[in-house]
Formats: sequence, structure tokens, C-alpha cells
Amino acid sequence: MFLDKHYQNAYVTSDIDRGIDLLRREHGLAGEIQRMDVTQHVRTAAGEGGATMKLAFLWAGGLQYELIEPVSGMVSLYKDALPEGRLLQFHHVAMRADDWDGLLAEIGRQNKTIALSGEAGPVRFLYVDTRDTLGHYLEYVAAPAEFWASFPS
Repeated sequence: MFLDKHYQNAYVTSDIDRGIDLLRREHGLAGEIQRMDVTQHVRTAAGEGGATMKLAFLWAGGLQYELIEPVSGMVSLYKDALPEGRLLQFHHVAMRADDWDGLLAEIGRQNKTIALSGEAGPVRFLYVDTRDTLGHYLEYVAAPAEFWASFPS
């Protein structure tokens, strides 16, 4: 699986406000926060449907940190990973995918499972289950140049 173009580390949480506070207080993430509540259509092994989540994005240098609070719908990929006794749990790393067809071919060649996939406007994403080798998921994101240009350099 491709590991280059890594731009994000993501964590699940049961309380996004407290998670943001923890990252700021204990880990010094002090920049601007982009927050959003989303409901998006996703595909999983269990079927298709809406997934409603609270999201927060923070930057430290060139690395984005994403917090995900699963709310309802097709969110078991996130909800099943929620920590007991801790506020945050590492969930996945995300990579930019510039060659979507090549990525899909490599996933098939390695006989890996796509755990979740979907679109958010012109942005496509999928999660590959690499828990057997890496202990976490790999997310791949394909988006237009304008999307990537909006990120801090």
C-alpha cells in the first residue's frame, strides 16, 4: 500500500470539544480549528447509507490532525474504535491519492479490503483495512487541485 503523500493523522473521540481542548492544552496545537458537522453517503461491507459525524481539523506544521466524533448512521468504523477510559484513540493516517485507478489496482493486487468509501462533493475517499500489518486504517483522498491548494504550506 502506498504510504507517500501522508498529510493527516486522525483520532476518534466521544467528545470533540474535550478532544480539541486536550490537543491544545497537552500537545500545543494552537492554530485555527476548522469544525464541521457532516452527513455523507458511504459504502461499507454492511451496506450503504448516511454517516453523521462531528469533525475538527487542526494543523501542526505540514501535518493535519483530524478529530472524528461519530454521531449516527453508518459510523461503526469509527464508533467501534472509541477508547474506553481515554478521550482520544488513533484511528488512521491519510494520504493524497493522485492516481485513483492505480490505487484501486494496487488494493486489488494486494487483496486488501476497502472498509469504507464515499464522496464529499468532488472529493473521493476510501479506507483500506491495514490493521493486520499496521494496526490502523489507511485513508486515501482524491480531490481537485483547488482542495489541496487550500491547505497551509
